[in-house]
Amino acid sequence: MNKEELWQATLAQLQFKTSPANFATWLKNTYILDNKDGLLTVSVPNNFSKEWLENKYNKTIFHIIKELNDEVKEIKYMVEKTAGKAKEAAPRHAQPSPPERQLGFPELDADQTTNLNQKYTFENFIVGPFNELAHAAALATVKNPGGPGNPLFVYGGVGLGKTHLLQATGNQIIQNTPGKKVKYITSEYFTSSVVSAIRNRTVETLREKFRELDALIIDDIQFLAGKEKTQEELFHTFNTLYQAGKQVIFSSDRHPKAIPALEERLRSRFEGGMVADVSMPDYETRLAILRTKLQEKGVFMENDVLDYIASHIQRNIRELEGALNRLITSSQVVGKMPALQEAKTLLRSIISNPNKAANPRKIIQVVAEFYDLKEKEIIADSRKKEVVRPRQIAMYLLREELKGSYPFIGKKFGGKDHTTAIYACEKIHKELQESEMLVDEISLIKQRIYSG
Repeated sequence: MNKEELWQATLAQLQFKTSPANFATWLKNTYILDNKDGLLTVSVPNNFSKEWLENKYNKTIFHIIKELNDEVKEIKYMVEKTAGKAKEAAPRHAQPSPPERQLGFPELDADQTTNLNQKYTFENFIVGPFNELAHAAALATVKNPGGPGNPLFVYGGVGLGKTHLLQATGNQIIQNTPGKKVKYITSEYFTSSVVSAIRNRTVETLREKFRELDALIIDDIQFLAGKEKTQEELFHTFNTLYQAGKQVIFSSDRHPKAIPALEERLRSRFEGGMVADVSMPDYETRLAILRTKLQEKGVFMENDVLDYIASHIQRNIRELEGALNRLITSSQVVGKMPALQEAKTLLRSIISNPNKAANPRKIIQVVAEFYDLKEKEIIADSRKKEVVRPRQIAMYLLREELKGSYPFIGKKFGGKDHTTAIYACEKIHKELQESEMLVDEISLIKQRIYSG
């Protein structure tokens, strides 16, 4: 597999390991510049992308590439300007074509001014019981931007179509009123902009840039938690837009109440308009999504392969797309679309054995065994430290692995209040960012959950 094919295959897997917003923000215009003597050099467009990939995604990228090419020992990221001479030295026919164009990643084909991708529309947004409310709220926003439902706050788990819905809303607002100024950004971009403005003493310029918009769309707002200066700027920007009757749209992986380290004044603003959730799609919707994606890509795939994917990937739309991209990449390399058995082999690292699937009882049982406790101790009201922490980890796993609601989790632990579940999940989530030991513990627990 050559450099272009290797990066295509890598992007195909990265697509379902990262959010669409992050995928578009940090992986746009990247490609393999060189692969020699075990050192793989990836060209990136700017220092922000370089720093983010080195600090946040390098382990993931290295793991994926290592599976595809075990000769790679190290990955280096090089800003395009630095890589310029090397690019110029190469013959014109050797210039790598952007891999995202070959695979057709819609996330990387955004308008330079709005950051919106025109491929995200209401027409190709599959509506089902899991997202009806959010879809209806978005349509209401399009009909009356800045109206009673302002702001629109869409929340739900990773990979369930929030970004598609937000971008479709922005695109439709522009289509209805071509003169409207609409901007779609990620929370990471907003934070980076604030940091850069403070450093360069251009805060007023930044404020004017955002406050002249007719609609501001910010994806993954939960990442602003704990960033006080960024939250302050967002608060003032929000107030200016809102008071001028301009539309503001947010997405998050959780309800505003569940975002930790969020200023109360911002939380109340988020909850002041329309708050709508997106949950997991049912089988029929998953199959419809797969067929729509294939139609967009102009690719045919056998029904039994589609049925296998839709039946076994149940919690994440992005994983559905990731599975498709993996099979399509394979077909480009070998010259034909994989049959069912070949597809099962190619997707085995994505799709777990359904006979070993997790459930609440299994999770509680495994956590209890891991910490040498009895199941009834975890479920009971004991305040002992050696019991409280495993209970919090079990609650966290019910949330992360089963996407259980907080009231559902509370019921599984002796009818505890949903706020107890929220606190437990947020506490473990925060500690995972700081403790490698806890990461290892939870990894071992997951292995036990899914191994028998």
